[in-house]
Amino acid sequence: MAMLRFAVFRFFTMLATLLVVSVLIFIIINLPPGDYLSNQINELRATGQSSGVAKAEFLRQEYALDRPLWQQYLIWMGFAPGPHGFSGLIQGEFGWSFEFDRPVAELVGGALWLTVLVNLAAIMFVYMVALPLGVLAAARAKTWVDYTSAFLGYIGLATPNFLLALILFYYGNRYLDLPIGGLMDPRFEGEPMSFEKMKSVLIHLIIPTFVIGTSGAAAMMQRLRANLLDELGKPYVETARAKGMSETRMLVKYPLRVAFNPFVADIGTLLPAMVSGSVLVSVVLGLQTIGPVLLTALKSQDLFLSAFVLMFVALLTLIGTLISDLLLALLDPRIRFGGRSS
Repeated sequence: MAMLRFAVFRFFTMLATLLVVSVLIFIIINLPPGDYLSNQINELRATGQSSGVAKAEFLRQEYALDRPLWQQYLIWMGFAPGPHGFSGLIQGEFGWSFEFDRPVAELVGGALWLTVLVNLAAIMFVYMVALPLGVLAAARAKTWVDYTSAFLGYIGLATPNFLLALILFYYGNRYLDLPIGGLMDPRFEGEPMSFEKMKSVLIHLIIPTFVIGTSGAAAMMQRLRANLLDELGKPYVETARAKGMSETRMLVKYPLRVAFNPFVADIGTLLPAMVSGSVLVSVVLGLQTIGPVLLTALKSQDLFLSAFVLMFVALLTLIGTLISDLLLALLDPRIRFGGRSS
């Protein structure tokens, strides 16, 4: 029951936080003077294109951009009726992209699941590489195993992602016949999911997963090694050894569980950090994720598109934080729900 109460409390806290974040996103996006339509109107007036000005003014009224900022926010969220009644985010209406002249939902629909897929694959790569190497480096400290893993970690941290992408872009295609660019063969774009399409996606995921996950895996490996070495030097470890407990069982049962806590907590920030950090890699590798879309939307001040993408990243952050909090509560019995034991 305590776990259920904690989960419900964290869920509603997440919703409240998301509401506050939505306000901040909307305010920050509107901080620069003007917007896409205002800039377009100024350009059209400067060139004397009155018909284009009329169309842009119509769109401003159509999407309530001629109203005060607080009203625009309420209409965008769906808390207040706009020109078309209640049609905001909570009703599933994401707005219109003026830059691409398409509905936001249609524009980002495919990119969203590809973004999540790429970054989930990268996170799996991070944990699958960092955890065994970090534990092995700590357990075999000051040996060739430790020095080799440290050397690999430093290379991973020092190599820029875009440079690694360019290197693998060339050599992966030349020597391993890996596909160049994109997340699937062009013939599968717009087609329903099938075994052949999924196979194409998985093959195309190899290079992006390695590129995006390398620096994260290197950093996590170094932190896990340091935390585990710190735990292995504590008195309770010597006590367990003195009682005859095997090294492997002692390592897994006590110090590893404690040292692993920060990496469970990292789930809340790892996914959105990879989404935002993979924008340049997505451009270099030609990935159909939301990174390049967000970059274009921010440059052109495309209000609804950029606001939705930022809300999506914020949602990923909060969902990741919720998952990490629940896993921490299960992993570490010292954690008290609500700050007190039940």
